[in-house]
Amino acid sequence: MSNTHSAITTAPDYVTHIAPYQAGKPIDELAREFNIDPASIVKLASNENPLGMPESARQAMLAAAASLGRYPDPNGFELKAVLSRRYGVPADWVTLGNGSNDLLEIASLALLSPGVSAVYSQYAFTVYRLATQARGARHIVVPAHEYGHDLDAMFDAISDDTRLLFIANPNNPTGTFLPAAQVEAFLERVYAQHGLGVTVMLDEAYNEYLEPELRFDSARWVERFPNLIVSRTFSKAYGLAGLRVGYALAQPGLTDLLNRVRQPFNVNTLAQAAAIAALQDDDFLQQSYAVNKSGKQQLVEAFDRMGLKFVPSYGNFLLVHVGDAARVNLELLKRGVIVRPVAGDGLPEWLRVTIGLPHENSRFIEALEAVRGQT
Repeated sequence: MSNTHSAITTAPDYVTHIAPYQAGKPIDELAREFNIDPASIVKLASNENPLGMPESARQAMLAAAASLGRYPDPNGFELKAVLSRRYGVPADWVTLGNGSNDLLEIASLALLSPGVSAVYSQYAFTVYRLATQARGARHIVVPAHEYGHDLDAMFDAISDDTRLLFIANPNNPTGTFLPAAQVEAFLERVYAQHGLGVTVMLDEAYNEYLEPELRFDSARWVERFPNLIVSRTFSKAYGLAGLRVGYALAQPGLTDLLNRVRQPFNVNTLAQAAAIAALQDDDFLQQSYAVNKSGKQQLVEAFDRMGLKFVPSYGNFLLVHVGDAARVNLELLKRGVIVRPVAGDGLPEWLRVTIGLPHENSRFIEALEAVRGQT
């Protein structure tokens, strides 16, 4: 028996049964596959910011490069200080992550194990399933309501062995949103019924794309509920997807647990410097919001014109029903347009399309119309 075979057979079943996360197809991979000029390819698959990174963050990163011979600050003192001031919470209530994805994994590592369960919604972010599976915990998947979270059903699904409950707001990949009053009432019910026994992880990766009148200060909820973790990312509206940096807000009891299992140096020097600059670049954030709002309208009008069903979105993407999504996706790829199939999320007839710059959206619309014209 080879060493490789032995290593596989000794892994826990709950690990060997994991279906690895499928990232959006890279531009270079598509270029090789179909012999397409990479410069002509439009990628609308990974919910990245089409503006790229802010110049303020780029300059901060370049300045920080002089210290790359040293390990990064393991506690992220400066970045935590800026976040502390922004959200009005003590710095030791902040946990940094290698993207908010890392924080989801850290929370699952701290709170889940074989013999306990996690609750999450059908059609919610796939990492909730992966993180639960990786800890050998039991999945409690609650049927969605109109492609979004059914909070009443999620509350009723909490079991005696439930330790972690995930909420994505706005939700990826469907784009649905729960108003503040609904989320707050849910948090009150969970804490009143279960106290510290059930931790709620509120994933707000797309928060900055919300209309101003829909935004709420979830940091104030963190002050009220010691069983709450709020996570956010710099990968979307702040344009730092390639640097991988996110953060979580929670009271010290939870941040202490998260930091016990967090990898040391999990946020690198360049990411910390860029995040500090980006967080203070309000002009860039406003531009990201404006570009996304107009681009969303561009896609909505096109889908309406084509008679395509879509889920109203509060993020920087739209979920659209195209029927034979595998065929449509392949034909789009042949035309140099990358979008995201979501069959793995239980939505085999849908595609998720990231909102891009006006010309990128137009390329996608033209390609989709051409593909539909073939049938």
